[in-house]
Amino acid sequence: MNIVLMGYMASGKSAIGKVLAKKLNLQFIDLDVFIEENEGVTISELFQTKGEIYFRIKEGEYLKEILEKNTNIVISCGGGTPCYGNNLEIIKKYSISFYLKASMNTIFERLKNETSERPLVATIGVENLKEYIAKHLFERNEFYEKSNYTISVDHKTIETIEEEVVALL
Repeated sequence: MNIVLMGYMASGKSAIGKVLAKKLNLQFIDLDVFIEENEGVTISELFQTKGEIYFRIKEGEYLKEILEKNTNIVISCGGGTPCYGNNLEIIKKYSISFYLKASMNTIFERLKNETSERPLVATIGVENLKEYIAKHLFERNEFYEKSNYTISVDHKTIETIEEEVVALL
């Protein structure tokens, strides 16, 4: 069984993925960390030196590689992963997918103090962050909604969300 967690940045994919993998005795893979390890640079450096298009191509290649070669894993995708190339088709072919749905306000509260760590919002500025999040959520929602299951994460603990995922498996 492969489980893919998708959703916007700061929706809790990595935190929930680690707990879920431990609970189910599965391997956890954070796709961004996997990319960084294989490329030898951070995601931010990839964006700066090679651009977003290069990153999206590599993201799709690594996602496919992981899902084709592994079973019994939990993958935390990047926020844009299901929205590019044929990534959503690959996710649906090889896994059970969960959209961890966070509201714009929840995402804003989680991101406002860590924008420098996130390449897509590093130059936005806190004053423009809500508008940026709202725009991206609108654009990406149609991809996220194609997951097998949607779980609202607002005002919930990691453990509660993990229990909801397990109950749906």
